[in-house]
Amino acid sequence: MNKRWNALALAAAAALTIAAPAARAQDTGHWIVRARALHLDSADKDGTPLDLSLKNKTFPEVDVTYFFTPNIAAELVLTYPQKHDLRAGGSKIGSLKHLPPTLSLQYHFTGMGWRPYVGAGINYTRFSSVDLPPGVRIDKNSWGLALGAGFDVPMGNGWLVNVDLKKVQIRTDVSAAGAKLGEFKADPLLFSVGFGKRF
Repeated sequence: MNKRWNALALAAAAALTIAAPAARAQDTGHWIVRARALHLDSADKDGTPLDLSLKNKTFPEVDVTYFFTPNIAAELVLTYPQKHDLRAGGSKIGSLKHLPPTLSLQYHFTGMGWRPYVGAGINYTRFSSVDLPPGVRIDKNSWGLALGAGFDVPMGNGWLVNVDLKKVQIRTDVSAAGAKLGEFKADPLLFSVGFGKRF
């Protein structure tokens, strides 16, 4: 793992060490709002001859979860448009921004001091501010599946610590001079750590 992954893992371990002794009976509110630090690690599966890749980065995100029952919930992950450098053969050739809201249906396990969950849903990504060499274009809309798992640790009074891992499909067709070159699959792994409030 790179340095950012190590830092996030250490932060999660430290947060859980602090939170575990304080875990109490689970709160029963219908809503959870979280703020998390999210690290995006792109799979960079390139079907073009350009050897494309995205620069990985860490950025803040906010998510909202609504519980239909104690076990079934829907989660919406939001952030602001994120700028990424786009590389070809390791050299920067341009940049783009993407806005990737993700909606998931989750199952939360109960009856323990911490609350693990699994989920599946859909991601929509909108590419904007695309700055590429003349004649090179990408499809600006991407729809894909999202799979995830994580856990909340109650800290009392509705506050909680969260760790979350998602695999998301983000893909776009790449063309040059009007001819399709192939499909670039970012398909990132998203690891996040943060705090939340249940109410």
